[in-house]
Amino acid sequence: MNKNVLITGGAGFIGSNFIFYFLEKYKNIKIVNLDKLTYAGELSNLKTLETNNNYTFIKGDICDTELVNELFTSHQFTDVIHFAAESHVDNSIKHPDAFINTNVYGTFNLLNVAKTHWMDAPFSFKEGCKANRFHHISTDEVYGTLGQKGLFTEETPYAPNSPYSASKASSDFIVRSYFHTYGMNVVTTNCSNNYGPKQHDEKLIPTIIRKALNNESIPIYGDGKNIRDWLYVEDHCKGIDLAFQKGKVGETYNIGGKNERDNLYIAHKICDILDELKPKDKPYSKLITFVKDRPGHDFRYAIDASKIETELKWSADENFETGIVKTIEWYLKKYKK
Repeated sequence: MNKNVLITGGAGFIGSNFIFYFLEKYKNIKIVNLDKLTYAGELSNLKTLETNNNYTFIKGDICDTELVNELFTSHQFTDVIHFAAESHVDNSIKHPDAFINTNVYGTFNLLNVAKTHWMDAPFSFKEGCKANRFHHISTDEVYGTLGQKGLFTEETPYAPNSPYSASKASSDFIVRSYFHTYGMNVVTTNCSNNYGPKQHDEKLIPTIIRKALNNESIPIYGDGKNIRDWLYVEDHCKGIDLAFQKGKVGETYNIGGKNERDNLYIAHKICDILDELKPKDKPYSKLITFVKDRPGHDFRYAIDASKIETELKWSADENFETGIVKTIEWYLKKYKK
């Protein structure tokens, strides 16, 4: 497989894990990683790739039409895998404009430049889609919130409740429109909450680990009963790869770990593991404190991954109890440096 792939947001948590996974699996792929290096982008995530001839890093903004166009021209991209997004819900509440700009306009800009380069000749939808694939990475938060029962499927109506999820829902619809209007070869994956190595320190699991190790209060929103379906990042990378390679044109695939846990369970589980791996004079769980809930905090997310399991033969290798140990061990090594 000889491909020149533009990966956006590849210095972030999921993107950097995917780049390592992709380059390890496919030796004939060349990747250009376009990342603005906002708060969640860490070049240190990719330091060992600096001498890899199949990898190039470009600092830049997906909203910069001139830059994106120049990159398409100079690198002749065969495909795009689009991770780049503002993704912190709390930040979206405080500064929604950045989320609308990057997640909505940035996605449109990438699609439009790709369309110009891949489909510049007159195109009839009946002729079928071009070979060049645009893979859009999205989230289960576009579906809104669940009660005690039920799962999100690919047919669940969109009902976003935060500026972040609304911006991602908007980008999903724009991607969909480029398939139905222009016949672009697109695929979208919506994932549940990821965890694992290289996640930004402000996210829930790294925050719990960091606060515990620093002997600081571990903040848990509300009563800690909000539930998320947790997906180990490498399992997500495998799902993205399958959808990119084999997913049907124009389709959406939900990727979830079948690991529903509430936030309070997560905090106690991490504390229990730290008690074993790095014991202190009192249990880490004594540091857990409850703070005011954030506005519009969705109660529960859970994904039905039957479609990708059945059609593309994907399955998660990690359950939460195995994945969280690997994650904590990685952070212990990080904070030791």
